[in-house]
Amino acid sequence: MYYNKFKNNSFKEEIFYAIVKINVTYNNTSVVLTDKLGNVLSWETSGHCGFKGAKKSTPFAAQLVGEKIKQKIIDKEIKKIAIEIKGPGSGRESALRAFISDDFDVLSIKDVTPLPHNGCRLPKKRRI
Repeated sequence: MYYNKFKNNSFKEEIFYAIVKINVTYNNTSVVLTDKLGNVLSWETSGHCGFKGAKKSTPFAAQLVGEKIKQKIIDKEIKKIAIEIKGPGSGRESALRAFISDDFDVLSIKDVTPLPHNGCRLPKKRRI
């Protein structure tokens, strides 16, 4: 993250690399744009786009959320992004397709969905 000083003593933040975190659940889709340190630059959800109820979890709603964040990336003049996808919802593919274009470089696509590995320890057997 770099700052450029303008003539009127104001600063403009220049970001060259950002992380797009897509969280897709069964009820909603949220996309968060962060810098490489994890500071939130912008966010969007399907509920924020105007969808209500069961329509929030559709692939069309996820696509619109992705396109709105894509426009914010273009406005901030970010050149390179990395994408992290989390969750089991139905809008994973359509939210991802919104970011693949010629406007900026996609450096990596990573699935960070948490997976259980053997679970918790079972309780002791009951003795009679």
